[in-house]
Amino acid sequence: MAAPAPAGPAASPGTAPGTAPGPAPTAAAPPSPWLSVPAPRFSGGNRLALLEGGDELFPRMRSAIDAARYEVWLASYIFEVDRATQPLVQALCEAAQRGVRVHVVVDGFGVLARLHELRAALLPAGVKLEVFRPLDRWYAWLQPGQLRRLHQKLCVCDTLVAFVGGINLIDDRHDLNHGWSDSPRLDYAVELEGPLVSAVHTAVRAVWVRAQLGRNWRDELAKELRSLTHGPAPVGRRLDRALERLRRLRTVRTNPPGTEDTQPVRAALVVRDNLRQRRAIERSYVQAIRGAQQRIDLAVPYFYPGRSFNRALRQAARRGVQVRLLLQGKVDYRIAGLAARVLYDELRADGVRIFEYTPAFLHAKVAVVDGLWATVGSSNIDPLSLLLNLEANVVVRDAGFALALSERFEAACAQSTEVSTPPTRAGWRGWLQRAGVAWLANVYLRVAGISGRY
Repeated sequence: MAAPAPAGPAASPGTAPGTAPGPAPTAAAPPSPWLSVPAPRFSGGNRLALLEGGDELFPRMRSAIDAARYEVWLASYIFEVDRATQPLVQALCEAAQRGVRVHVVVDGFGVLARLHELRAALLPAGVKLEVFRPLDRWYAWLQPGQLRRLHQKLCVCDTLVAFVGGINLIDDRHDLNHGWSDSPRLDYAVELEGPLVSAVHTAVRAVWVRAQLGRNWRDELAKELRSLTHGPAPVGRRLDRALERLRRLRTVRTNPPGTEDTQPVRAALVVRDNLRQRRAIERSYVQAIRGAQQRIDLAVPYFYPGRSFNRALRQAARRGVQVRLLLQGKVDYRIAGLAARVLYDELRADGVRIFEYTPAFLHAKVAVVDGLWATVGSSNIDPLSLLLNLEANVVVRDAGFALALSERFEAACAQSTEVSTPPTRAGWRGWLQRAGVAWLANVYLRVAGISGRY
């Protein structure tokens, strides 16, 4: 195993975990792996450190990049070249110049306004930069696939250390739509070492290959395979090249029944990839919520869950579980704020407590269940994250890590305002608002090619 990560204020002490809520995610293999979601692969023997904001993440990431000898893989929705990320840009360039293979993939919408600056900063040093679903031509906006964005935030250095979370590569005090603020966004990431790093490595390489092959990546891969019997290169070399691309497109493996690693600290990477794992993150949440016995704490900026998720939260509250939601009080997108608030009454009527975070923008996507199950990642609880975007969360079954995250959650709640107005179940205004939000959500999903009811 890799050397332990530097001890931080929220590093997991590695204590043996208790029994996680809900059944172990080791379901039998489904009949059609391309139409269902496999269970995540939990591995033990990991070392995790919880990091809050870019102020904690960026220096640790830079140290890992500086120490890299062979390769660096990085994926991010937003990558701004500013005063906070400049040290990372410099580290990536220096790594490439000393012979390290550096691959960066960003989302075409997330970097739309600053892509030229990012290219100017990285490409001359030899950094390989790819753009997922670029918007460099006007007609690209008319393609339904463009609604499915790369929202993952991943970094792997030499398959020894990895970073997973919700923190974009941008100054925490800068918002692309609202400008600068005095207080940083509230957001989290995880630094990890151990067996789980290989899963992160697989995931970030897969999204890199998808970006490299382009929007019609399936057609490009088919073309590559057809070239096996044509072209100047020997057949064996063409076969090796095609098989390598296929290997890069593999998703994270699953645990065969009865083989789950029980060593502390157990963790899994759960991705939403529009391939084999379309609803993996949602199902991971719902499974933990349904198994909860004491407490559920969930922080997320954009909250508009599907029916099964909503029902699981309300049923948990009705059976006596303490359910707390930490949502945005300082709203960055009005429609997103409205979508969450149309659900307040029915949630609170069943006993769910709702807090609104007001010191700054809330961007954290984290949860703790019963002090034993925890998750940190990029996925919101809304249709975009649960059904469209490429997302990645780390799920941890460890009491020490859950405690570290719970302490951060409590501190954030202490700075928040609890919603205390009496909940009501009736009223035509509330019904109209909810119907409007539901209609908009379903229209958006249908434009994106998602059928069925959310």
